[in-house]
Amino acid sequence: MIEIRKGNERGHARHGWLESFHTFSFADYHDPVHRGFRKLRVINEDILEPGQGFAPHSHQDMEIVTYLLEGALEHKDSMGNTSVIHAGEVQRMSAGSGVTHSEYNASPTEKTHLLQIWIFTAQKGIEPGYEQKEFGFKGKKNRLRRIISPDGRDGSLTIHQDAEIYDASLAGGKSLGYSFLTGRYGWLQVIKGAIRVLGNQLEAGDGAGISKEETVQIKALTDVDFLLFDLD
Repeated sequence: MIEIRKGNERGHARHGWLESFHTFSFADYHDPVHRGFRKLRVINEDILEPGQGFAPHSHQDMEIVTYLLEGALEHKDSMGNTSVIHAGEVQRMSAGSGVTHSEYNASPTEKTHLLQIWIFTAQKGIEPGYEQKEFGFKGKKNRLRRIISPDGRDGSLTIHQDAEIYDASLAGGKSLGYSFLTGRYGWLQVIKGAIRVLGNQLEAGDGAGISKEETVQIKALTDVDFLLFDLD
C-alpha cells in the first residue's frame, strides 16, 4: 500500500530570508492529516538566502538529520561544535536532553538548499551528540546507499532509533528494488526528477508512505535523486 504526499500540497512558508516546504505539520503550519509518519516527524525543504539563517534555538529528544543539496551551512551548538556543512555532506545531531544551535548560510552570495529531517529518539533524555560526514556523490549512483542507521554500519551516521535512511541517484531508465522486513514501513522523498513506484509517479517534492509491502521496485523516469526511509 502506498499513500502519496504531493509536493505542491505541502505547507509553504516564505519569510524573505527563508523559503520552506513542510511535508508534515511544522511551526505555524498545522495539518491534522499529515503530522508525521511512524517515527518520522519532520521533512522540511529549506532554501536560505545568502548570509541568512536560524538564530540560536533549542531542541530536545529528536534525531535531527541535515542533508545538504546545494551550498554550505554554518553550524554552531551548545556542545561546542562549530562546522560548515557542504553539499554532499550529512549532519546528524542527537538533541537528547537538550541542545541549542544556530544554522546560517555560509555564503555571502549563493543560496543554500537543504533537507532537514527529524526522527523521534527511542529513549528520552539521552546525552546529546553530533556527527558530520562527507558522503560525496559517486557512492549513490544507481544504488541505494545507507547514510543513517542505528548502528553506524557501512559507514553510516548513527541515530538513537530503529530507522535507516538511504540516498540514491538513478539515471533515467534505471531501476532498483528494496525489500522490507515483516512489519517495517517505508517513506520515499523525491529530491529531483521523477520515479515510478507501486504504479504511481512521484516527482520532485513528492513523498510517499509505504506499508504492507515486502518489496518495492523504483524506476527512474528521468535522472532522479531521492531518499528512502526504512522505519519500524
